[in-house]
Amino acid sequence: MLRHVVLFKWKPETSPEKIREIEAALGRLPAKIPEIAGFEWGTDVSVQDFDAGFTHCLVVSLASEHDRDVYLPHPAHIDFITLSRPHVEQLIVVDYHPQDATGAPFGPADKE
Repeated sequence: MLRHVVLFKWKPETSPEKIREIEAALGRLPAKIPEIAGFEWGTDVSVQDFDAGFTHCLVVSLASEHDRDVYLPHPAHIDFITLSRPHVEQLIVVDYHPQDATGAPFGPADKE
């Protein structure tokens, strides 16, 4: 199992309407990319004030690094990037293999 996490910080001039358009496009990705095993996104609701301006978080679960390598250049993903990128001030991307509390792999083992 592999998690692909993306944090979005929008440019100040990005309108709420454009952000809603981007959110809608984001939500359509699982129906278009079969390699997506799990998908969730949300907006920051933390009260700790450590968000540094990042407002949106995306978590995509993929069965393997190979599936990530198919997901990244997929035309639907590229279309999403084309729509959202002009409005992004900054991104943080982290990919990781989930572990449980003991450090053991969580989910199906990644064969790569």
